[in-house]
Amino acid sequence: MTLLKRLSLALAALSVLIAAPALARVEKLAVHSKAIEGNLEGNSPDRTVYVILPDSYDHGKTRRYPVLYFLHGYNSTADKYMDYVKFDAALQASKLDMIIVVPDSMTKWGGSMYSDSPTVGDFEEFITTDLVGYVDGHYRTIAKRDARGLAGHSMGGYGTLKLGMKRPDVFGALYAMNPCCTTPRPAAMADPKYEGWTEQQVNEASWMDRGNFAVAAAWSPNPNNPPFYADLATRDGKPVDLVIAKWAANAPVAMVPQYLHSLRSMHAIAIETGDTDFVRADDEAIHEELLKFGIPHQWELYVGDHGNKVPERFAAKVLPFFAKVFAGSGK
Repeated sequence: MTLLKRLSLALAALSVLIAAPALARVEKLAVHSKAIEGNLEGNSPDRTVYVILPDSYDHGKTRRYPVLYFLHGYNSTADKYMDYVKFDAALQASKLDMIIVVPDSMTKWGGSMYSDSPTVGDFEEFITTDLVGYVDGHYRTIAKRDARGLAGHSMGGYGTLKLGMKRPDVFGALYAMNPCCTTPRPAAMADPKYEGWTEQQVNEASWMDRGNFAVAAAWSPNPNNPPFYADLATRDGKPVDLVIAKWAANAPVAMVPQYLHSLRSMHAIAIETGDTDFVRADDEAIHEELLKFGIPHQWELYVGDHGNKVPERFAAKVLPFFAKVFAGSGK
């Protein structure tokens, strides 16, 4: 190959690099949560958190930004959602000026359910106080609820609805993607097969079976009942009414009438699900409950399943939704 040819190829490669847009800057952090300290499962209070910053963040040193918090799904991690959804590429392509924060809520049995439990840890407080406080303290945010949004997928969609209802002082808009677990589980679904399981059995079980123990640890904790430090939905083969009631109390559909003021205070609410999603019935139920009480919200049933459209819809639907919400958030 001639010197001229080599030079031509090098210049061509350089032009591609110059033309390719840089991704939004990503910072991977470990954020310590006082709220998660001392939990009985031994889940670390030092949580992985990704902060995705727009291009303009490094140029205007006094400018402040709204923040979108995104909650990942069950049996997954912030790392996996970063690879799957590609928040940085989506933010870069959108050219929107907002910060995206993706915290990790993986626990021993697959997920925190974004709940407050002595067994799992207080993940409600982690998200709404420890994490928000850290981000506001270390980045140039607009530190008010009008400039904070909460979104999530599956278990994260559940967490979005639940935390949004409980902490409207922190978040001003909600977008739940394919939220799971919105309806109470009836006693008929209480399966006695889990009685007597060992930790090894749970570790080797399917993610759906592990989910039963994650739910119990989050919603019916019992510090006096090792090794899971939780009460299951059956005892001696029969449903336990109190446990089932505790699980029902954590279902967003059941929570709606208690949090009407919170829901009405939101600047915007969106819920979406796929037409072949296994949680479609749950999502239609929360949609109907909001309609019953006249809670304004955006609802969409799209062609897709539980996860195959998440990256596409985050870029095309979620980001524009919050761009509109944040447009009047000020500084």
